[in-house]
Amino acid sequence: MTNSPARKQTVGVIFGSRSVEHDVSIVTAQQVIRALDPAKYAAVPIYITRDGQWLTGAPLADLNTFKAADVAKVAGVQATTLSPSIQHHGLITPPISGLFGKSTLTRIDVLFPCVHGTHGEDGTLQGLFELANIPYVGAGVAASAVANDKILAKAVLKQAGIPVIEGVAFSRHEWLIDRDRLIKRFETALGYPVFVKPATLGSSIGVARAADQTAALAAIEIALSFDRRILVEAAIIDGTEINCAVLGNTNVRPSVLEQPTSWEQFLTFDDKYMRGSDGMKGAERIIPASLSAELTAAIRQMAVDAFRAIDGRGTARIDFLLKDGAVFVNEINTLPGSLAFYLWAEEKMTPTAVCDELIQLAFEAFAEKRRTTYDYQSGLVAHAAAHGLKGMKK
Repeated sequence: MTNSPARKQTVGVIFGSRSVEHDVSIVTAQQVIRALDPAKYAAVPIYITRDGQWLTGAPLADLNTFKAADVAKVAGVQATTLSPSIQHHGLITPPISGLFGKSTLTRIDVLFPCVHGTHGEDGTLQGLFELANIPYVGAGVAASAVANDKILAKAVLKQAGIPVIEGVAFSRHEWLIDRDRLIKRFETALGYPVFVKPATLGSSIGVARAADQTAALAAIEIALSFDRRILVEAAIIDGTEINCAVLGNTNVRPSVLEQPTSWEQFLTFDDKYMRGSDGMKGAERIIPASLSAELTAAIRQMAVDAFRAIDGRGTARIDFLLKDGAVFVNEINTLPGSLAFYLWAEEKMTPTAVCDELIQLAFEAFAEKRRTTYDYQSGLVAHAAAHGLKGMKK
């Protein structure tokens, strides 16, 4: 008697969403779908449109589908939703059926989010996954939210003793009511030049370098159109950018270091994604970075420390700036473009191997979650019903 083949695990690959990094997300998702081992996994593409509509269907696994003026009208594409109910454990398609229609349930074994930035990398999707009680790839709710917020991430890393670049943060409201005070504050604390950054965006969108007050004012107005909070940081003049990816949950290992060589003031969106045909790999870079063995080891350890400081899991790419031997953490990306496949390739890992490990780490994290008790029977409701609500502590 022969053993029957193991059932393929269904992987829901979620991408798109209401984010300025929408297009980057589409490309990342296509790379993930292509990388998933078809002998082990059945990929289910789940696309969130720019206006927040959820769609699924086989055509969404083809990059050419997104050339259509209205993807929702492409044959084979259907409206869907991910149920937050643990009884469903998957997609309901369509979410609302007509009088004679019928919805179908597609059970999902593990979710693979590929949404960069807002409404995805920021903990919002992760909260839905937690409610649905479905294993998912990558950082949890808190780590996603903290890493996606440059202001919060800087505070957490600083508290953990990890060096960060000095900055001044403020909100759109504060800027509107007292801009003169804020200008004086960051000019006194930081001087010029400075970098102006939206608090929660990635891919260098809305980021600008300002050499004087006139440029800073213009950059701040642009940044505040992308986010209600922004960060003004001291510029590291003639610094070197170094990036390192990490992989793991409790046992975290760093990748080889990379050194972008096209970096002069900062890597723009076009630098990152529009040079060549391999996403971030298409940018000009040195891999491994031309650093001493001692400095390389120190940066790799700092990457692991930063990842642990935010309670990260799965993967991330940590970006550093170097100046005169000093190392500063610049950003933590819990969903790096192309999942940093090009860095793990230096470790002889294929994209397929990276995706497989990330999925196994997702199941590992889910198993750890199941060790936690979420139900506590207190008798409080029965007590309140018998004695009334008046006088109870709030």
